[in-house]
Amino acid sequence: MADYILAIDQGTTSSRAIVFDRRGRIVASGQKEHEQILPHPGWVEHDAAEIWRNVQEVIGLALTRAHVTRHDIAAIGITNQRETTVVWDRTTGEPVCNAIVWQDTRTQGIVDGLAADGGTDRFKPIVGLPLATYFSGTKIAWILENVDGARARAEAGDLLFGTTDCWVLWNLTGGPDGGVHVTDVTNASRTLFMDLETLQWRDDILEAFDVPRSMMPEIRSSSEVYGAAESSSLLRETPIAGILGDQQAATFGQAAFEAGESKNTYGTGCFLIFNTGTDIVHSGNGLLTTVGYKLGDQPAHYALEGSIAVTGSLVQWLRDQLGIIRTAPEVEDLARRVADNGGVYIVPAFSGLFAPYWRPDARGAIVGLTRYSNRNHLARAALEAVAYQTRDVLDAVNADAGLALTELRVDGGMVANDALMQFQADVLGVEVVRPVVAETTALGAANAAGLAVGFWDGLEDLTANWQEDRRWRPEMAVDERDRLLRQWHKAVTKSMDWVDADAR
Repeated sequence: MADYILAIDQGTTSSRAIVFDRRGRIVASGQKEHEQILPHPGWVEHDAAEIWRNVQEVIGLALTRAHVTRHDIAAIGITNQRETTVVWDRTTGEPVCNAIVWQDTRTQGIVDGLAADGGTDRFKPIVGLPLATYFSGTKIAWILENVDGARARAEAGDLLFGTTDCWVLWNLTGGPDGGVHVTDVTNASRTLFMDLETLQWRDDILEAFDVPRSMMPEIRSSSEVYGAAESSSLLRETPIAGILGDQQAATFGQAAFEAGESKNTYGTGCFLIFNTGTDIVHSGNGLLTTVGYKLGDQPAHYALEGSIAVTGSLVQWLRDQLGIIRTAPEVEDLARRVADNGGVYIVPAFSGLFAPYWRPDARGAIVGLTRYSNRNHLARAALEAVAYQTRDVLDAVNADAGLALTELRVDGGMVANDALMQFQADVLGVEVVRPVVAETTALGAANAAGLAVGFWDGLEDLTANWQEDRRWRPEMAVDERDRLLRQWHKAVTKSMDWVDADAR
């Protein structure tokens, strides 16, 4: 009997493979970073071929460290950075260009052109998303218009599109030799092309973007068997049975299955998802309406999402661009050396401001500097910026949902930072809860795959597997919280109206 599930977590900065047991605990993992390609201001790219090579390598690492083979793996689940766009040749398997990452802002001109007829909410009643550079649709359109020969090849039916889940699945199932070209509803709901009610591509919206339907993958549920790993893979003949976009996967891994439950993931960006059940709730406060999950033939569950572009990548920026720290964990050490932020606020609008502001004209700002300010204050301000942005999103969720959350489940790499988690509880005024298994993104993909093949009997098994590790309670005085938030919102206004038509 196969006693394990393997999850492939293809993220923004790295790819991982994690082996989980029946209790949802991590047995072993492998991880490898890929290059962040930054050719121009606002452009962020990945080498999709490098990502696929890394995925194959980390699968081998995870299996070796777990001392298991394909015979011990019941199924494979995939989770991924969602809006990152890959376009490749269906015959050769070669990408036509680097993948355009979700953080990339080069498509603002396409957004403006489409918004000229109906505004940025032109398609939102159908797809749940505003027109923004964030989503895959404008990235596909940019590739077709700017990569030599891409338009003609796409119209001839030679090119395929996929987010990185689709790219990994296609390659894992054979690539040019019979690869399965499929995505799930959660990833499809991030393209600007999927009707939230029918869960199918909208031909009229594809036509508005001038994107051939032949490029698009088939949309399937989040938990079913899509195919099996091909014969040359270490996992050959193992069913691939779960796909969830990373934030929906983290929600599923947190066992937030019912309406009113939520989670916040602290990764490259920060993403708060609030489950609205089988109801489609359209936000009036700058949130996204998205698909939360769909299990086989069961009805889809929907969610409100607040997407923050820069959180963990802000710490990475302090390390790689400024050289203030050598390793990411050092940011907590520096932040603890000062009692407060010294009046310094960082607004990390490197790709504009996402939820709830949606201001593509914003750019990063550091305000409140004096001669007193030092790198410790910058480190603290960076961590605080993560918590402030989460508070902005949670306020929008409360307004849309009509109820106040009493606790927030958290996951992702930054939840190991105790100082950040305490400040988050202080700023929110609610309890923050970290699970035993903090890698809930991969766990969610494993859960979906396991359900599809009967490894777990139902959601009750997954709920029973979830366990609390630590809880932080608010300690800050209300007056102090209000003062800090007032200053933060003042700082946010300083980042706006920065990009002019001739900005570089």
